[in-house]
Amino acid sequence: MKIPTPHINAKENAFAKTVLMPGDPMRAKFIAENYLEMPKKVNAVRGMFAYTGTYNGSPVSIMGSGMGCPSMGIYSYELYNFYKVENIIRVGSAGSINMELELGDVVMGVGACTESNYADVFARCPGLFAPTASFELMLQAKAAADVLGIKLHAGNLLTSDVFYNDDSVGLNAWLRMGVLAVEMEAAALYVNAARAGKNALCLCTISDKVFDRNQSMTAAEREKSFTDMISLGLSMI
Repeated sequence: MKIPTPHINAKENAFAKTVLMPGDPMRAKFIAENYLEMPKKVNAVRGMFAYTGTYNGSPVSIMGSGMGCPSMGIYSYELYNFYKVENIIRVGSAGSINMELELGDVVMGVGACTESNYADVFARCPGLFAPTASFELMLQAKAAADVLGIKLHAGNLLTSDVFYNDDSVGLNAWLRMGVLAVEMEAAALYVNAARAGKNALCLCTISDKVFDRNQSMTAAEREKSFTDMISLGLSMI
């Protein structure tokens, strides 16, 4: 496949080596316009905005991933394999499973348990592939969090294919296994990074509590209040 790809209408070298990927393309726009120096829009196909600029003088790109493993799978695959991106840091929202997490807490996904068949269909491994983050990026995130004074929770995430689930009781099993929070993209990102020999990390801000639906952020709050997570991701460049 040549560039532009079917899903990214950007020229060669349009992306920096490191890309921050929120799920929401409007959040990508918000980050670019409020954090980057001289951001330039490099993609708008299907409304999936991508920008490249600098942060404290270092090149960085911001691009939406969309929701779910299929969408993240497409965009991260094309970035890794056709646009020579080396590092993708997902910066998104998650629902807490662990009872001790509070709204606004930042979680680093060391691994991504999943209900999705993405890895099975993609890799056809003769067993269960365990999607994990890149150790190098985890070290960078921990160092940056220490400098910024951000409390960083680290552990397993659950990447789910469903947002609305008829069987919420099933989450108790993940709670018993120490899983911290549930989101929808990390496993596909980690699978693609492993196959491409690249680096990936998922940073999530807790936007709601799955066992207490009265505690949740609004869409506007999710778009504009994830300052700790965004600052942490950008400080890793």
